[in-house]
Amino acid sequence: MTDDTKQYAVQKSDAEWKAQLSPAEFHVLRQAGTERPFVGEYTDTKTVGVYKCRACDAELFRSETKFDSHCGWPSFFAPLAEDRVEYIEDSTLGMKRVEVRCANCGSHLGHVFEGEGYGTPTDLRYCINSISLTLAPL
Repeated sequence: MTDDTKQYAVQKSDAEWKAQLSPAEFHVLRQAGTERPFVGEYTDTKTVGVYKCRACDAELFRSETKFDSHCGWPSFFAPLAEDRVEYIEDSTLGMKRVEVRCANCGSHLGHVFEGEGYGTPTDLRYCINSISLTLAPL
């Protein structure tokens, strides 16, 4: 799933990832899958904290940037810092989207969408799979 030419700080073989992650986590994080809408652990969570990559524990998003988009997945209007995520053009499913990956390990997080009219400071919606994250309450 990841770009084989890119060197991430965290590098593991598929066998190592499979030993660490559940089959569902591996499917989303390492094979760019998507969990079903409205079933994720963090879709409606209001807990104050830091959202981390489930695969490598890198801090990615803060609860202050999470908002209710009613799309079925957790939504954020900005990452913790731009160097925490990377963006990949995704033209699967017959549409042009921007995939969001963890910049530390290359794991798939979700997609980012622009110009949807949400009342957020950035006009961006980072649509992130709950299964890609863990929440560390503050």
